[in-house]
Order: sequence, then C-alpha cells, then structure tokens
Amino acid sequence: MSDQENPPAGAASLHRAAFIAVVGRPSAGKSTLVNRICGHKVAIVSPVPQTTRNTVRGILNRDNCQLVFMDTPGIHDSEKSMNRKLKDVASRALSDADLVLYVVDSTRAPGKEEEAIAGLLKRFREKTFACVNKTDARESDPARARVFLSEKLPGLNAFDLSAETGSGVDALVSALITNAPPGPEYYPPEYYTDQEPVFRIAEVIREKVFLHTKDEVPHAVYVDYTSHHMLPDGTLVYEGDLVVERETQKGILIGKGGAMIQQLRQEAERDLEEIFPYPVRLSIKVRVDPNWKRNDALLKRLIQ
Repeated sequence: MSDQENPPAGAASLHRAAFIAVVGRPSAGKSTLVNRICGHKVAIVSPVPQTTRNTVRGILNRDNCQLVFMDTPGIHDSEKSMNRKLKDVASRALSDADLVLYVVDSTRAPGKEEEAIAGLLKRFREKTFACVNKTDARESDPARARVFLSEKLPGLNAFDLSAETGSGVDALVSALITNAPPGPEYYPPEYYTDQEPVFRIAEVIREKVFLHTKDEVPHAVYVDYTSHHMLPDGTLVYEGDLVVERETQKGILIGKGGAMIQQLRQEAERDLEEIFPYPVRLSIKVRVDPNWKRNDALLKRLIQ
C-alpha cells in the first residue's frame, strides 16, 4: 500500500476537498473556464448559448487538495419546459456545493438575467467567489462588471481573468484551494472527470452540431445513444441517433450527399482520439421526433 493510501496519522486533516458549482449566464465562459482549470476537455464548448445541458464534473488534483467543478447549464430567463429544467439543475448545484463560482461575462452589460442570478446567489454569498471573465476581449468592461457585483453582492471576492488565455486563472484557483474545507479524495488522482464514456461521446457529437449547423438546429437536437461494442482490435464502436424536431433540420444535418453528417462524424472522431486511449468509430443516423421537447420523461433523462 502506498503512502497516499495509508497516510501518516493526522495527515487526513491537511487534505482539502470541495465541490464547486460554476454558475452564470449562457455563454459567460463557464465551460471554457472549467476546461482551462482542469487541463482537459471536460465540457463541450460552442458560441451557441446553453450548450451545456447537464451538470458536468471536472476534477482538479493538487497536492493535498481536490477540487470538483460542477459546470452547470447557463441560467436563462425563460419559462419553456427545457429552460425551466436547466435552471433547476443549476439551482440544485448551488445548494449541494461547498463553494460557488459565479462567472460574469465582462463583454455584456448586466441585464435582467444577471440580476436574477445575483439574487439567487444572495443566500450563498459567504461561499461564493466571482470571476469577471473575457477580460482579453476588445469590448470587455471589467469595471462595469465589478460595479454590478459590488452593488448586488457586496463584499464578494472577485477576480479578473480570461478563461480563453488563462490570464488570472491561477490566482482564482489558489483562492478556491485556500477556502476549500478539509475533506478526502472523492476521486482517484488520475481522474479529471467522472463522466461515462457514452455520455462524453454524445456530448462531443452534439458540440459538432452546435459548431457547424444553422441557428435553427442546435437547440432542436439531442443524441440518442443506442449501443456500443468493442472490436477485436480495441476500437470502440458507438451507435446512436441525432434526433431533431423537423424534416428540414434532418436535411441540414445530413447535408448534400451526406456531406454534413460525414463532417460531424469525422471531426468528432478526431476529438475523441484525444480523449480516449483507444480509437472510437461513430455510427450516427438522423431521425425526426417533433415532440421530444415536450416529453417530460425524456427531458428528465437528458437534463440532470
């Protein structure tokens, strides 16, 4: 047994651990920040708001500390069924977390959604840290964001940073480590996420849809996993459907002569080569279900 498995008496009290809920408006840069901190692609990223639909866990392991970041869906002010469920996911994460990381987009003026998030965070203020993100952008206005934070959540620890470049991220991580409570290693030190392989594969496929299709498609699609199997040469074959709401969306995803679905598959497979220690081959079809967003049982399965 190693020293890590059998630490000296009293050493356990020196280890810190925290579950950290990452919240903010859609497209504030939450997923980019989690990926930056964890050093791996944990969450999918695209310019389309509300790319994240689930609480995705990214894990940072340091000497005597483990931080588990719960990247939540962007909080969007809408009463549509899917948006209500996304908001519920983020709200539950706040209650469950040891610490909260509030990501503010410095390129956008605070509005009604930002005020709603700040109001939601008031009762968690003592365990909340804020980061003013996208400070590298030309249209960034960190001073405006800090004024908003001082008015709505006075006394909050706030850090200026760029999740895209990494500037300022180390100072934020140091503060989170310092404020993490004593706790055990919840995951083995080699873990940087706890996502199941089939979930990660589906998310990478969905990311490619967000990046390459028109505005009408991304929020109208989900990946329906069918099965997977391993070939004798060690290749994982994943089978699933891209499900959309309309025939026109199906046509967009397939593309002329199947060009779009082939591009999505090839790009996803290249990304998956960087994630898994074995090749992944995708078998993807497209089908239409006009009512999937009104299927509460399905939404409960997809959004959690």
